[in-house]
Amino acid sequence: MTRALTRPVHELMRTVGERVIMPRFQSLAAHQIVQKAADDVVTIADREAEELLAEGLTRILPDAALVGEEAAHADRTVMGRLGQQLCWIVDPLDGTNNFALGKRPFGIIVALAQAGEMIAGWIYDPVSGRLCHAHKGGGSFIGDDWVTARASGLSPPIAAVSVVFMDPARRAAVTGHILPHYTVVDIPRCAAEQYPRLVLGENDCSIFERTLPWDHAAGVLFVNEAGGRAARPDGSDYRVDDDRRGLIGASTPALWDEMAARLAALPSD
Repeated sequence: MTRALTRPVHELMRTVGERVIMPRFQSLAAHQIVQKAADDVVTIADREAEELLAEGLTRILPDAALVGEEAAHADRTVMGRLGQQLCWIVDPLDGTNNFALGKRPFGIIVALAQAGEMIAGWIYDPVSGRLCHAHKGGGSFIGDDWVTARASGLSPPIAAVSVVFMDPARRAAVTGHILPHYTVVDIPRCAAEQYPRLVLGENDCSIFERTLPWDHAAGVLFVNEAGGRAARPDGSDYRVDDDRRGLIGASTPALWDEMAARLAALPSD
């Protein structure tokens, strides 16, 4: 069912990119960027893109609920829709901090969940036009091409670890006990780029602390359907209606197991 949605969803994402996002790339005025939180901004492009995506996705599946990042920020009760029978989940402009600085990467993320479980996801790069998409039980694709996750093959493995949202004690533990076992690279501050890197052999594993559904639903499905593994550190599946923190993504199940074992062995204080 969800493969049939790819063409209309892709066309919608491309339209939003062309009409709303790209015309404002590297041309935002100061008043079009608003500080949303201590380490987060929102732009006029985020808001206008979410409006167009919400309108278009509602036309594609009128019976589905919708949770958008900006709508949820304005009204937290919106999050209650995540467990409904069908629910669109939208990040209209992932990597907003990068976009506001006039640099890449950034992207549009759309996921479809059924009773809290991801069943489809689309990740679109409006600069390159790359579309990554995945369908539960149906595989992962870049454009029309089926894709299988691959490791970098390097030793030590390449890790991109987000410590931004960790508390100081956990940040220190991860930095001292986990990172020395990996070749550590900078995070792109953009899930729309981080998850494809895990599939395309650029990164071997990632740790995420904050796991909001609009950032992670599509990417987790993309990695898992490609044959990698993305799951909670205890091995349980990521669900969009679960507000726990912590997530490991890896290009192979073996690399996931290795990272999970290291995290489990961290000092508890």
